[in-house]
Amino acid sequence: MRSLRRNAALAAVVAAATTATLLAPGVSGAKSVAADPNILDVCEDRRPGPADPGSYGMQLDGSFRHPALTPVDERYEHDFPGRNKEYDTRSYIKNMKVEAAYEGADFTPDYFHTWQNIVDFDGRRYLFQYSRSDGRVYDITDIKKVKVVERMSRKDVGGDETRANGDWAAHDYWGASTIQWNKKLNAYVMVQSFESRRQISELSDHPPGDKYNNPEGVSKLRAKPGLKGFKVFRLDGPRKKDWKLLTTVSTDSTQADPLNTDPAKAQQGSGSIDVPYWTGEKYMFIAAAPDDTYSGTEYPTNLHSPGYQSWDMSDPARPKLLDTWHLPGQRTGEDAAYRENPRCGNRTSWMGARMPLFLPRPVEKGGRYAFAAMGGYGLTVLDVSDPSNMRTVSHLDLPASVAGTEGDNIDVSQYEKTGMIYYSGYPLTEDCYEPYKDVYQIDARDPKQPRVVGVLPRPTPPRSAGITDYCQRRGSFGPKRTGYYTNPGQHTAGVLSYGFYNAGVQFFDVSDPAEPEISAYFVPKAYGPSTADYAYGNQTHGVYVEWDRNIAWTLTNHGIYALSSPKVLGKPDRDAPARPFRNSEF
Repeated sequence: MRSLRRNAALAAVVAAATTATLLAPGVSGAKSVAADPNILDVCEDRRPGPADPGSYGMQLDGSFRHPALTPVDERYEHDFPGRNKEYDTRSYIKNMKVEAAYEGADFTPDYFHTWQNIVDFDGRRYLFQYSRSDGRVYDITDIKKVKVVERMSRKDVGGDETRANGDWAAHDYWGASTIQWNKKLNAYVMVQSFESRRQISELSDHPPGDKYNNPEGVSKLRAKPGLKGFKVFRLDGPRKKDWKLLTTVSTDSTQADPLNTDPAKAQQGSGSIDVPYWTGEKYMFIAAAPDDTYSGTEYPTNLHSPGYQSWDMSDPARPKLLDTWHLPGQRTGEDAAYRENPRCGNRTSWMGARMPLFLPRPVEKGGRYAFAAMGGYGLTVLDVSDPSNMRTVSHLDLPASVAGTEGDNIDVSQYEKTGMIYYSGYPLTEDCYEPYKDVYQIDARDPKQPRVVGVLPRPTPPRSAGITDYCQRRGSFGPKRTGYYTNPGQHTAGVLSYGFYNAGVQFFDVSDPAEPEISAYFVPKAYGPSTADYAYGNQTHGVYVEWDRNIAWTLTNHGIYALSSPKVLGKPDRDAPARPFRNSEF
């Protein structure tokens, strides 16, 4: 199958042939005919038009100037003078060692994004890598001899989640998970999010197919069956047959009993979004839009603007909802607050929670503050010391960065030591055809007055790459995430690791907040022999660190790498873990 991506000239022809992407700011295309009351039409259509090619690109000093404003465009390449003609199949490394590399379909369940978890059974360590119906279980006890223990897929039924196959029941899949040891059950407990798909066929990015102009598509999306919520399992081993379902919970607030719903029917809201925050004890925090009135988002294919919920997990088989929180403007009818956001009407921005709350310390261990990354709504600090009454402490608006994802991730691993948190979005377009996604350094020592005090340095390619900026390397460039709180071991002080797409994995030394620097990196080749050509631009999308063994797993579009760095992570332990992972450490 040939690539979906085309050169810039073809992209322009396609855009001109439709009515959508050549709109200038402030000019509407097809008149909105949305009949759904929860499709907000608060501000006039002022979606951005294409950036003037002369307004961005390579500069005389070798840097790259990003466009200031661009439309949604995850599909096409964007050539510019100085961009490489081909994708770079070389790799680059600094202060790191590749301990092992594993390529091919067994190590690439999804080209674009996966989640990871680690469990230990009977002296063996297992890594899970998965994305909904596609999952893998690896034995990584010996990092140089990784074995595939199990494969899961729906490829034989075309990925249709409404159909059962040998691996999955109808409407079932592997949602973003936290896995923690629960003392009450004396076992691992896995909480899996079940959420709305982000890539859908019912709607498209531009008129006439977007949510503002396609009421039929919106209706089809609303009518799709499936659980919106989360499932709780006890894990008696690493394989799927060892999962024991404890309960299924809907976050749809219109359901009479959230513990007794029918996934074969449509449910309202977004479901539980991304990896739930739960450390195995009493309180769990999730991101969720509880019903369809949580509608305050501009993104043309997304119907919901999630807020946050707290749950009592004292009995993992019977979770109890404690509280629901959202910002003014997120719900239908809150037009005045929504109109105050400068993104109102741009038909481009993702607005609302993309991940659950970020807590530097669990509530059960005295934690009080939680940090919320809410896309185009910015940063909010919450007091969650009483999870049944989550309260807003402060709010900080960040500069607009459109297109692309704003406000996706917050790294809070350094907060207890320095008071700094690290807030970022990530790129969605190819070839830097959007504003750069800075990693903001935010001083939150006074939670009532968080303030931006810097940004992390922008990665630059080594001289041997023959380019002066990663935008020239082709593909997406910018930060994704620093991994997850679910990693085994104690996070190394002063170290942040980001998957950076075509810049590989980048390690930052933030031990001196006033002078952050890049201390190590590994930039793998752009693709492997089995990588589909439409995924060449989505290169390194994840990093997962075993802090107890000082091994960093890098997740790419062609496989996984085990990395070590004595200088940055400490001496690697290549033997079986000295003790099994039980709960996240803070």
